[in-house]
Amino acid sequence: MRLIFLLTLIASFLSCESDAQTQTTTKTDNSNPMTTKYLALGDSYTIGEAVEPTLNFPNQLVEELRSRGAGISDPKIIAVTGWTTDELKKAIEDDNPATDYGFVTLLIGVNNQYRGYPFNQYEEEFTQLLNMAVEFASGDPSNVIVVSIPDYGVTPFASSSDTEKIARELDQYNAYAKSQALAKGVSYVDITDISRLAEFDQGLIASDKLHPSAKMYSLWVDAIAPAAFIKIN
Repeated sequence: MRLIFLLTLIASFLSCESDAQTQTTTKTDNSNPMTTKYLALGDSYTIGEAVEPTLNFPNQLVEELRSRGAGISDPKIIAVTGWTTDELKKAIEDDNPATDYGFVTLLIGVNNQYRGYPFNQYEEEFTQLLNMAVEFASGDPSNVIVVSIPDYGVTPFASSSDTEKIARELDQYNAYAKSQALAKGVSYVDITDISRLAEFDQGLIASDKLHPSAKMYSLWVDAIAPAAFIKIN
């Protein structure tokens, strides 16, 4: 009887272990045809300057969506700190992403404002980038989310700058991005007001005194996740 009991126990253990391995593989297998492919386009705010890569907003967003039961791939990120619209556009052209992504995010423009580029350059190039994002999202505008530019004027880095001018100009950039997104049938998520909470909570700012902390990114994810979940289910 003891031998039969031990054999039964071992068989049960192996069955549970097999189930666990299957669940793990299903969660992380980006080749699964039921898994939505995710492409994130942007600059330092997308790559997550000054935080661990796993804590930038695309990776936190993926973890949040998976926790809600969504099948989504690890994000493919095309973003580098300091990129302007023209630099992102050039990088995308060099990378030549596939056009079968089920979900794409686009967040770009702060460095155009910071460098003092003409606003009409942003208008032209943002529109081009938005069209590219739609193309990569299987040609479906409803698979794209534009994320607003945060306000770095509330950070210690900008303490000696004209913070009212920064806020005013970024609001202009965001108003244009929102109008273009909605006109094309693309979702727009405003995280700018969330970013301004950093004026009162230094824990929302990374150690470099400029970029968002992981805590800030988690607040962005709270705002983005509902729209993203609808798109991939």
